[in-house]
Amino acid sequence: MFVVHSYPLAVVFCVLTMLCWGSWANTRKLASKDWRFELFYWDYTLGVLLLTLVLGLTLGSTGTEGRSFVTDLSQASGGSIGSALLGGAIFNLANILLVAAIEVAGMAVAFPVGIGLALVIGVIVNYVAAPVGNGALLAMGVVLVTLAIVLDALAYRRLSAGAAGVSTKGLLLSVACGVFMGMFYRFVAAAMYADPAHADAGKMGCYAAVFVFAVGVFLSSFIWNTLAMRKPFVGTPVGFADYFQGSFNTHLTGILGGVIWGVGMSFNLIASGRAGFAISYGLGQGATMIAAFWGVFIWKEFRNAPAGTSRLLAAMFASFLSGLALIVLARTL
Repeated sequence: MFVVHSYPLAVVFCVLTMLCWGSWANTRKLASKDWRFELFYWDYTLGVLLLTLVLGLTLGSTGTEGRSFVTDLSQASGGSIGSALLGGAIFNLANILLVAAIEVAGMAVAFPVGIGLALVIGVIVNYVAAPVGNGALLAMGVVLVTLAIVLDALAYRRLSAGAAGVSTKGLLLSVACGVFMGMFYRFVAAAMYADPAHADAGKMGCYAAVFVFAVGVFLSSFIWNTLAMRKPFVGTPVGFADYFQGSFNTHLTGILGGVIWGVGMSFNLIASGRAGFAISYGLGQGATMIAAFWGVFIWKEFRNAPAGTSRLLAAMFASFLSGLALIVLARTL
């Protein structure tokens, strides 16, 4: 299978993760305006599953290092498969809670509370389990990236200065999202062996692990997304019959979104063997700033923002880039 040995290349893969994780939601804008997110989500999970399968059968089945994709899957223990499946189910719940938090409380609450909490929890949990890199630099980098997320939230709040206060429901959804989003990665990492040259029996390489994770995401949707369809946080319930009313292009946008996110997750796990799980996860969760970049420069969400907002945005991007630099340096110093 294809393996990354160079740390600079691992960093490039993590940056690609950021780009993918921060960009996939743009495909939601390509679907028709009356196409509910719950219906979009079925195609999204299918896209993640298909992408990880294709990567497993291509990159995961070439080269001489490690076990090939099919061989790796066939020898995986029940515990490893169960851990990766559980990681997929936990991520899926966190992702749906994030969308619900955005709908109820808005980005100004959902992102700093949800993703900020996930970033801190995820880096700590993965560093304790596999302490790779300089802990002090990694911690400072995480603090700066978290500060950037908070500044991003303050900028968005200025766009809706007249909005009502934060609801308890929205805050609780954001906190729940952050806890689950911070925990899912560790279950996937626990199913993997770290060194392809010494592949542990029963453990999986990155390609098999991310595919099993994707299966967990897809299967758990029949629980989490079905509940969201029947008891939506916003709007009226939708049924499975509504899904089949979508056009080919509408379904394709959801699959594309899943493919983009799946590339990010796959590249992140491929890079983790060289960068370490904590650094890979920390860099990947910088995706919030990529989403902010889209909002600022492409969708022009701040063109009518009050005076002074541009300074907040500048401070946000400066803090973000500084934090990323420290996270990258944590593996080399």
